Amino acid sequence: MLEEAKLVDEDYDSGASKRSWGTSITVDGTTYATSLFWQPLQNASDPFQEVESASAGVLEGADLFCIKGGKAPQFGICVSHEGYKSGETVAAVALATAMSNIASYVAVFKTDQGWWYTCIRNDIILSDGDMLFLSEEEAKSQFMSMLAVPDWGKKIAPKEWGIEETEDMDLGEILMRGAKSKLQKIKALRGTKLFLVIAISAVVGLWLLSSLINHLFLTPTVRPVIVPVKPKAVQTAQPVPEVKPWEKVYDPKAMMRECNNGIVALARLMPPGWSIGQISCTPGSVVTSWQRNVGRLIWAKKALDDSGLNLSGTGFSADGNTMSTSLILPQIEQFSSPPEKNIIDLQNILNDEFQSIGVPISLSMDTTTSSTGNVYKMLRFAINSTYNPITWSEILTKYSGLEIKLITYSPNENIWHYEGTIYVL
Repeated sequence: MLEEAKLVDEDYDSGASKRSWGTSITVDGTTYATSLFWQPLQNASDPFQEVESASAGVLEGADLFCIKGGKAPQFGICVSHEGYKSGETVAAVALATAMSNIASYVAVFKTDQGWWYTCIRNDIILSDGDMLFLSEEEAKSQFMSMLAVPDWGKKIAPKEWGIEETEDMDLGEILMRGAKSKLQKIKALRGTKLFLVIAISAVVGLWLLSSLINHLFLTPTVRPVIVPVKPKAVQTAQPVPEVKPWEKVYDPKAMMRECNNGIVALARLMPPGWSIGQISCTPGSVVTSWQRNVGRLIWAKKALDDSGLNLSGTGFSADGNTMSTSLILPQIEQFSSPPEKNIIDLQNILNDEFQSIGVPISLSMDTTTSSTGNVYKMLRFAINSTYNPITWSEILTKYSGLEIKLITYSPNENIWHYEGTIYVL
């Protein structure tokens, strides 16, 4: 896969004609935004503080966002100068809400603009689970790497790929049923703040108008006294240094430790007559769901209430057969972890090391562009293993510039899945 990727310098150009991903698709005459960066939303009633924090740290320069509600609220962010527009409908939200009856699925839809890859686990859009690939080969490679993860409720792929246990679905028909969440500006004034600004502006406007009338018509003309004024020295504003993406990464050791503790804590909750599904961890929370076998709703609720864990967003499906919840994690510190290697050297080192321990690793090149136009390179990785995060912590965290994005655990198969990025020179 890495040889086919042709990782040469020209691939890193940030221009739309050179980059390997797109920002929108047009389906049945409607344009949908794609390739947003998704994060969990802790406070759905007032999301703006979390969104603004992410735009300053996780995806620096992001100025547009949208909200996905439901059992696992999230927000997606993007950068307008990459080609996104305020008011554009978001494809991932429309798809997720239209297929809300399926908690986990992986899909690639062929469109006129490229191959749109989307991946949802336990009602959560993965951080890189919304990507419009311009290359069919890259889209297929990403899709095949996720097929190694068990327990997909549905697998969707183009019919011509001929992959077993997948189905080809009409994207237009699905999106038409979904919610029409639109991109909006992160810094826009809203609610009470907007009314306060309007009120203050009105008062100031009336005062200025009154002063102007008084000056023009009521104040007697006075001959001005001209006094020489010494010119003031003009001070040039110093540019604010740009915060590079690796200067505010979540501490990977702390991330793996807290995810391990949170996942283990939820895995131990065994309501009588209910079976647990996959458990997913991102910075801030761990989420999972249970399926009823022979138990009762009240038994499951009591098990959660008596757990002593800091749970939030607990809810049941309409038929009472599925229960989901999220465990709030302690805040994970962010620090600077500058890259030390170029992408070719790093991929060779990773491939060699993982070949030596007999564990397959999926690698793919990606870039992120700041609001000032600076392009930063990264190597994305994904690993499936039977070993927990504590075991992997020392192996992975020795690479500078690394950030863990997602950890999932499937209790029935005892399989851990790790996703992250490593920034490169």
